[in-house]
Amino acid sequence: MNYIEKNNLKIDSKLFEFINKEVIPGTNIKPEDFWTNFGKIVHELTPINKSLIEKREIIQKKIDNWHKKNEGRDFNKEEYINFLKSISYIVNSKEDFKINTSNVDKEISSIAGPQLVVPVDNARYALNAANARWGSLYDALYGTDVIPGEKGDSYNKERGDKVISYVRKFLNQVFSLNTGDWEEVTKIQIEGDELVLEINEKKNYLKDKEKFVGFSGEKTKPSSILLKNNNLHIDIIIDSKSTIGKNDKANISDFIIESAISTIVDNEDSVAAVDAEDKIKCYRNWLGLMRGDLTANMEKNGKKFVRKLNNDRNYTAKNGSKIKLHGRALLLNRNVGHLMTNPSIILKDGSEIPEGIMDAFISTLCALHDFKSKNNSRTNSFYIVKPKMHGPEEVAFTNTLFEKVEDALRIKRYSIKVGIMDEERRTTVNLKECIRQVKERIVFINTGFLDRTGDEMHTSFEIGPMIFKGEMKKSIWLNSYENWNVDIGLDCGFSGKAQIGKGMWAMPDKMGDMMDQKIGHPKSGANCAWVPSPTAATLHAIHYHKVNVFDEQEKIKLREKAKLEDILEIPTADRANWSIDNINRELENNAQGILGYVVRWIDQGVGCSKVPDINNIGLMEDRATLRISSQHIANWLHHGVCDKDQVMTVMKKMASIVDEQNKNDTNYKKMSNDFEGSVAFSAACDLIFKGRVQPSGYTEPLLHQKRLEKKSSI
Repeated sequence: MNYIEKNNLKIDSKLFEFINKEVIPGTNIKPEDFWTNFGKIVHELTPINKSLIEKREIIQKKIDNWHKKNEGRDFNKEEYINFLKSISYIVNSKEDFKINTSNVDKEISSIAGPQLVVPVDNARYALNAANARWGSLYDALYGTDVIPGEKGDSYNKERGDKVISYVRKFLNQVFSLNTGDWEEVTKIQIEGDELVLEINEKKNYLKDKEKFVGFSGEKTKPSSILLKNNNLHIDIIIDSKSTIGKNDKANISDFIIESAISTIVDNEDSVAAVDAEDKIKCYRNWLGLMRGDLTANMEKNGKKFVRKLNNDRNYTAKNGSKIKLHGRALLLNRNVGHLMTNPSIILKDGSEIPEGIMDAFISTLCALHDFKSKNNSRTNSFYIVKPKMHGPEEVAFTNTLFEKVEDALRIKRYSIKVGIMDEERRTTVNLKECIRQVKERIVFINTGFLDRTGDEMHTSFEIGPMIFKGEMKKSIWLNSYENWNVDIGLDCGFSGKAQIGKGMWAMPDKMGDMMDQKIGHPKSGANCAWVPSPTAATLHAIHYHKVNVFDEQEKIKLREKAKLEDILEIPTADRANWSIDNINRELENNAQGILGYVVRWIDQGVGCSKVPDINNIGLMEDRATLRISSQHIANWLHHGVCDKDQVMTVMKKMASIVDEQNKNDTNYKKMSNDFEGSVAFSAACDLIFKGRVQPSGYTEPLLHQKRLEKKSSI
């Protein structure tokens, strides 16, 4: 890299030019002022950042030693909890409180719905995710396995009829009529301020007339009808000339359903950003989203076009006034956590800048453009989701960082809102005190099964071998953790002010299963839950029409609260019935996911992949899933469930299978042709064989090292 020296910093010249020439113009910030404040604050906060990371390791060593000291004894939960309190792993809980966050967009406070997560380094994906606020319910159903049977090469009318029937039944549930059902409706029009739905030339109405809110076109011949339920909208498109509409009794051609209410634009687990070149790409896409001018060149079915952000949607209200609905998901930015550093900027002591500090400054600087245009937030708020924090001290540090950024960029205090990813065990057991540290700016907490399981295994690494990975979801600690998160969020006053979120559906091709299972998330009191695609968002939105999350939250407030001692139930295994075949099958399953993900990360810089598992079911893999799989094998190695030769044999076997699965990728480099020379294979092995000593079991340090090695050889 070529560096520019400025204010005791060495800044990559291309990053320096990007900030000065692309980001700062139009913000009323002077470049000299920005770099002066930035340099001062970075050097002030970096030592604190480093000490927090060191504290993680000190605490972990104490826990390791406690387990070693008590090896062979019956596990005593009370002694264990007292020990965790004695080392400040668990802090004292103070008085009750309610969060005071203000100026929050309604997508956060009062609309419950799906939440997309998208890698920021892919402009096309980012645009698709932002535009996923609205989606065709017909298309989502027709194109997925929610409707059984083959799609065929051309339109399949039998399948289409099943889609239409599915949607009409859904309408009967949430927009029921006085008499009859939606399948019988033959004409739709507006008389006065009422929606009239004719059946056999007889006028019919919605049971709840307030759910009709607007329309497009003329009252006697509307082109669309806007309905609202649980703060979510559905736009019924009426078009007698369309392929679908001309054959429909009521000339309905589609249902455009409000889908991804919010989207997390991710700089962390789903991207591979290891140097200035990568970070500029991420920041440039975020800048385009904040300015509203991000585009991507596309080609579909031989036609080229430019993808850009959707416009707002305009309707006439039933009283004749105008309605404008936001055309895009509310965008949150997931910054990097406290651990990683980046060579984009070198500090005066020669160390790399903490990446999370750099992200906070530059992502907020980009968001200043939105403060003027209100393209994203209508309340002049900027939403940063902060991952992988360990306990209240680290959350307090994030609050200090955000205050420093607000002061440096001359924006109102608490303009930067924060989301806490409840995905590390020390945050879970201290969640209330973590929230207290940011009670003026908190807008989001969630449970993340993937990273949380990785940290669960690493924290208790020394106690013994862990249960099979597939059994984790049935474990006591996990179910208690899921309830604990909701309980504490509600106790702290989140309902109507902030999001309580749930984790990702990781099988994008299994939408039928998602529709059966993921309704459990709104029923659990979560007013957002993660989905892997715009299509999944459209389908998952159905669940939020069927379940009023805010009503569920009121019921949940009355239930018995989750218990800390259950969260601390360590998922160790009883190995009495384990066979060699069962062990090898588990190793192969883990190795498959590790190799399928790592090979794209290292060789192609792809941070989020749909990786076929051992049964050829596509699973969305990112660094969180990688953390589980690598820590799981490392744990078994440590406790003698398997040995190094056995694991290496499995790794080579699965590498050949992964190579075969990727044979149609022209950019793919086989691992099995040269195991010793493959940087990707080496990285995957290191994640396992060096997994025990990785900080908190994270995969980033080794991945970044190996990706930089690969880039230097290209």
